[in-house]
Amino acid sequence: MVQLHENIVGLDSAIFMHPKTWKASGHIDGFNDPMIDNKDSKKRYRADVLLEDYQEKIRIKLDKEIEKASIRFGETFDEAVYRTTNPKVIGYKEEMDRIDQVLKTSLESGELANIKALIEELAIVCPISGTRNWTDVRQFNLMYSTQMNSTESDDVIYLRPETAQGIFVNFLNVQKSGRMKIPFGIAQTGKAFRNEIVARQFIMRMKEFEQMEMQFFVRPGTEMKWFEYWKKTRLQWHLALGTDPKRYRYHDHVKLAHYANAAVDIEYDFPFGFKEVEGIHSRTDFDLNQHQQFSGKKMQYFDPELDESGKAYGNYTPYVVETSIGLDRLFLLTLCNCLKEETLENGETRTVLSLHPALAPVKAAILPLVKKDGLSEKAEAIYNDLKFDFNCYFEEKDAIGKRYRRQDAIGTPFCITVDYETLNDETVTLRRRDSMQQERVKIADLKAIIENEVNLRNLLSSL
Repeated sequence: MVQLHENIVGLDSAIFMHPKTWKASGHIDGFNDPMIDNKDSKKRYRADVLLEDYQEKIRIKLDKEIEKASIRFGETFDEAVYRTTNPKVIGYKEEMDRIDQVLKTSLESGELANIKALIEELAIVCPISGTRNWTDVRQFNLMYSTQMNSTESDDVIYLRPETAQGIFVNFLNVQKSGRMKIPFGIAQTGKAFRNEIVARQFIMRMKEFEQMEMQFFVRPGTEMKWFEYWKKTRLQWHLALGTDPKRYRYHDHVKLAHYANAAVDIEYDFPFGFKEVEGIHSRTDFDLNQHQQFSGKKMQYFDPELDESGKAYGNYTPYVVETSIGLDRLFLLTLCNCLKEETLENGETRTVLSLHPALAPVKAAILPLVKKDGLSEKAEAIYNDLKFDFNCYFEEKDAIGKRYRRQDAIGTPFCITVDYETLNDETVTLRRRDSMQQERVKIADLKAIIENEVNLRNLLSSL
């Protein structure tokens, strides 16, 4: 975001901020999730997630119905027409829409009893106990609180539940010191903390996690244009990582956050179903106006340019379009996409992590064929030369085949084998992870060959 856009700059804001920050943002009053307990298993769940999981089961049934029809009708199959005419498919769609509508109206009105009634109507059971013995649904605030001072007092301070507010309170600092003109963005990567009702699904939902966010400040009235722009641009970024486009989808929010006038999630089909990876939100001017009100400091932008009619824009509070990725979720997505079990021609299997070379944590492994006759010393010399440019790995234990397999499993794109021929002609065997092809190359050419493959330019230039 920062490197490829001249109008986006980076920031690293504070984790602890003034408590009024979270009053202004609405987190103290409204940062809640609907919680429900099963009385038999004593397990706690998010009520909305139980309903979303139920919807996912309906979606799977719907997709199977369409898949069967596609096989039955062959080339004449028209999916769009089938979705709007088949009674069973229409029924599935209407049921999902009904759940969305009940959930939306109940959360907006605060009528949480309707959510419990829907869970009971759908006969949703606890995954642990298998029973429907539910408590009432109640709201649960997700912020962690602590004390500002070393002794107990009323000075409550919060760990930030998101990184966005640190950008908003620094809006004018960045705009003026960076001499930024609207439209422009501020991006950052940082820790956030949420007292999740239930941490589950590996690293999908954690109490401490890493966010990558960008707040893009625009003129009022242009926010939907930029919302559509970033919606498409961010999905293109995901696809550049080499993932299957069929495993992504957009999911429009049923209930908009209190600050938004448009919101969409980019979801990925994990082994446990579609889950959000990134959110794109049009936050209007809510955040800057709130911080302006609570701080007593103006947070307006003076725009000297003219509109199409020749009228000056003057002072205004910018609107904001946000992109927000869960970095931990992105890691899990990449792992799910790249970790494979392959059967080779000789019947053996290998585990390979087929990361894009630019993302691989280890770029090259230097492996002496044996530990004697000066091969280890020669391999170490190559390692000591390449380590200044790439993260490399040196290993001399076990047969060369076992070492290849270990490097395949951690995603190393290149293995460099030093053998007896190396001592005579200064060449090594270069093995490529994905194809397993091997070639003899000169030691002097190694840096250029590796650099050409692992350079981040190869990834970013596809955007």
